[in-house]
Amino acid sequence: MIKGRTVFLLLITLLVVRVYFSFTKPIPYKQGNRVRITSRVTSEPIRYETSQYLELDNLKINLPLYPEISYGDSVVIEGKIDEDKLKNAKLVKIEEANRVLYKFREKLISFYNLSLPEPHSALIAGVTIGSKASIPNDFWEVLKNTGTAHVVVASGMNVTLVAGFLINFFILLFKRGRALIFALIGIWFYAVLSGFDAPIIRAAVMGSIAFTAQELGRLNAALRSLLFAAFVMLMINPSWITDLGFLLSFFATLSIILFEGKIRKLIKFLPPGLKQDFSTTLSAQIGVAPILFISFGQFNPLSPFINAAVLWTVPLITIIGIIGGIAGLIFEPLGKLVLWLSFPLTSWFIGIVRTFG
Repeated sequence: MIKGRTVFLLLITLLVVRVYFSFTKPIPYKQGNRVRITSRVTSEPIRYETSQYLELDNLKINLPLYPEISYGDSVVIEGKIDEDKLKNAKLVKIEEANRVLYKFREKLISFYNLSLPEPHSALIAGVTIGSKASIPNDFWEVLKNTGTAHVVVASGMNVTLVAGFLINFFILLFKRGRALIFALIGIWFYAVLSGFDAPIIRAAVMGSIAFTAQELGRLNAALRSLLFAAFVMLMINPSWITDLGFLLSFFATLSIILFEGKIRKLIKFLPPGLKQDFSTTLSAQIGVAPILFISFGQFNPLSPFINAAVLWTVPLITIIGIIGGIAGLIFEPLGKLVLWLSFPLTSWFIGIVRTFG
């Protein structure tokens, strides 16, 4: 026991030192200076009618709509530093990434828009592959007001919800070992489909390690595995300690490990499938609710209840969106038919958030 505590304290000390020296580095850019930034686009730019918005090197950048910049592109941009913005930004050079995956994502988004009305199509694109570009402004405000914007802006939590759902679902069909294998395949397939963005990779890693330990070992093993995964990630990049996606992924996974089993026992009167969904989403909500209140700046006392009412739909919408989207690229009528299975779920989600937003 003493040895374990000593190792734990040593790791915490190393992490604190690593984070301290990371955050006390000199600021890389001086206010008012003109700079040239060379970077890879690691999150999907948001496109408006005449402009596109992206973040590079912790700077907020607005550029003309054309030429369009996509996730994965390497760009060179010039501009003037103004606090956390790059003013008068000019695109100097763009090198397109290997577009196989990104074109596939764009085809999926186009198919969603073709198959479902707004904001249903925008919601399913956001939930399924983390696309925020087509979300209507009024619906975005409703999501923020109700504390549910994290569904489409922090898809790392979606990975956690999908992971919990897949494990519980496959356990109903197979033995634990085989169920775990299928669930892990599903988690990483979703991560690839979502563009392998940093929050998604982190959530997939944490979810894979923690849920594997949970299913094959004891609670303590799952907790240690999750903490070790978080420790390694923060040693690699200490700035993630303030990253919303990292915090949501970590605390959602932690809460599922700690509370999912207890909540499942309390709602044992529900049908098995529904019980698994509710226990996973409710347990995740326990950990992330305080973070959401702080992060989105708009306190809504009903937010935990609103989230509890809609988050159970997220794994189902995600799975229907993936299956329907892929089927639609092969045989369009079949894909549309599958996607319409999500309509009652998206209608419920939209109806709840609009009622309270």
